[in-house]
Amino acid sequence: PFTAIRPQEEYASHVAALPYDVYNREEAKAEAGREKLSFLRIDRAETQLPDSIDTYDERVYQKAKQLYGEMKEQKIFLKDDKPCYYVYRLAMDGRKQTGIVACASVDDYLNNIIKKHENTREEKEQDRIRHVDALSAQTGPIFLAYCSEDAINRVVADLVESSEPIYDFTADDGVSHTVWRMENPGQIKEISDAFGRMDDIYIADGHHRAASAVKVSLRRREAKADFDGSEEFNYFLSVLFPDDQLMIMDYNRAVKDLNGLVKEEFLQEIGKHFTISKLAGAKSPEKKGQVAMYLEKEWYLLCASEELLGTDDAVASLDVSLLQDYLLGPVLGIGDPRTDNRIDFVGGIRGLGELERRADSDMKVAFAMYP
Repeated sequence: PFTAIRPQEEYASHVAALPYDVYNREEAKAEAGREKLSFLRIDRAETQLPDSIDTYDERVYQKAKQLYGEMKEQKIFLKDDKPCYYVYRLAMDGRKQTGIVACASVDDYLNNIIKKHENTREEKEQDRIRHVDALSAQTGPIFLAYCSEDAINRVVADLVESSEPIYDFTADDGVSHTVWRMENPGQIKEISDAFGRMDDIYIADGHHRAASAVKVSLRRREAKADFDGSEEFNYFLSVLFPDDQLMIMDYNRAVKDLNGLVKEEFLQEIGKHFTISKLAGAKSPEKKGQVAMYLEKEWYLLCASEELLGTDDAVASLDVSLLQDYLLGPVLGIGDPRTDNRIDFVGGIRGLGELERRADSDMKVAFAMYP
């Protein structure tokens, strides 16, 4: 449990913002201009500076620190009077998921109790390291998942049924957000004990934020002569959801060029490991082993060969691995997607239209994955 800094209730719907990394700079600037209290102004402080200033300029992080201080001074944010857990429910398209907002241990991350499944990109990591360091605050929660636990479900249900939420609003995108504060010592102990019994927790989303928080923590440990492990920098902000309430979404790719190939040569190279068929229009892949590809105003369905699907290796058989190992790497020359600036990643929630837009503007080809 932790002592939160959070918005006053009347400001919550105005402060609440989507994650910092779902916007490009132009989109972030437009959103921060539309909503003057949006937390995006702090998370992406370059939106408050001239376009001539680089996104990663030191002035950006100092601006974020200034804005954060101002919002505290103006009492837009309050600080709770004691450590609590918070129960956070999101509802979208008739689905609900309810999680615990808490601080997770840096040591659990280092000791692999908190499991990772995604590599991180250096420039994104450095950005959040500098942001956390400048603000001395964890501003973006890590999305963690755990195997559903009856003891936690019972406490959460009791709290939701017996208390009024501190926040309850529906955002412009139609997603509803409801938050309850858990301050009862007995409930807090039950939640802490239940998580203490778990051997594994999994990062569902937020690998860059987690890695950055941990690196800031390690720096501060080194700098503090009387470090004892109780300091706030030994923890990072998280929201933990039970696995049985989650929906896996696609995480798609877009690439800037065809690595010197013309379209016909490119399709010929892909055909060595995938069968290719034209689609009548935008359509998501329907099963494992399929990838939808958008190239030059046309959609194609790529189906991995039986040979590719036959491996027993759990990681090598993932669709994202097949795409990387047999197309992105050998055909498009993307050896390390962590560091190659020719590739970008697009969250599935943005839809196939966003892949078309990117491939028709700043990219050349896009790939839609099966979740």
